[in-house]
Amino acid sequence: MKFKAEIDVMPLPEILDPQGKAVGQGLQNLGLVQVEGVRIGKHITLHMEANNANEAEVIVLKACQNLLSNMIMENFTFHISEQ
Repeated sequence: MKFKAEIDVMPLPEILDPQGKAVGQGLQNLGLVQVEGVRIGKHITLHMEANNANEAEVIVLKACQNLLSNMIMENFTFHISEQ
């Protein structure tokens, strides 16, 4: 079966996010004063073959924990759908 995983990797809330701060300041400079608390992360899409959704979830967890995120500074969420 074919699956698609949509993964979001974000810095932990207690970690400084200089990129998010710079974008937030840029938005303020554009007059968008309503925007606050900007955080910048990564969005990753994986396409894979697996026997079932549980196997696909194991693959995605392994990829996230071992390569796609830094578990000390980032957390991740994902959604898997059948293709």
